[in-house]
Amino acid sequence: MKLPQVNVSNILYPTDLSDNARYAFAYAVSLAELYQAKITILHVMPEEQSIMEANVSGYIKQEKWDEIKNTHYNQTRESLIAKKRDHVLIREVLDQFSQDVRKENDTSSLADEIIIERGNPVKEILKQSKERNCDLIVMGSRGHSTLADVMMGSITKRVLRRSDIPVLVVRLPHEE
Repeated sequence: MKLPQVNVSNILYPTDLSDNARYAFAYAVSLAELYQAKITILHVMPEEQSIMEANVSGYIKQEKWDEIKNTHYNQTRESLIAKKRDHVLIREVLDQFSQDVRKENDTSSLADEIIIERGNPVKEILKQSKERNCDLIVMGSRGHSTLADVMMGSITKRVLRRSDIPVLVVRLPHEE
C-alpha cells in the first residue's frame, strides 16, 4: 500500500487563551517549522446575545422581545463598544504572545494572521478552516485529569467529529 504524501501548508490554531491552548501552540509552531506552513490564530468569543435570544423565544413573543431590546438600546450600545475594545485587546495579546514565542524560541514561525470572531466557537473554527484552506487544526483538549480524559472538552469533541480536515488535539502533560 502506497501512503499518500502529507503536505501541510496552512495550520489553524484556535485558542481560548487557556494554559492548554498555549501548550498546543508549541505543536502548531513545531509543525509550521517542519512543513514551512503558515499559522492562523483564531479566537472566538461566544455570542451571548444569540444564546439569550434562543432562550427567551420560548417565554415571550417576538414583538415584546423587540420592545424590550429597544428600551435598552443605550445599554446595548455601550456593551457593543466594550466588545469592540475587547477585540482590540485580545488581538494585541495574541500578537504579543506570538512575537514573544518567536523571540524566546528562536523560531521563524509567527502567526501569519490573527482572527478574532464572535459566535459559536465550533461553527467559527470549521468555517475559518474552510475559508482559509487549512490543512490541519491544532487545538488543546482542555483535559489533564482522569475524568477530563474521558470527557474531552465539548468544543474540541465537536470539532473532531465535524471537521473535514485532520485535527491534532494536544493535552497538557500530567504533572508529577
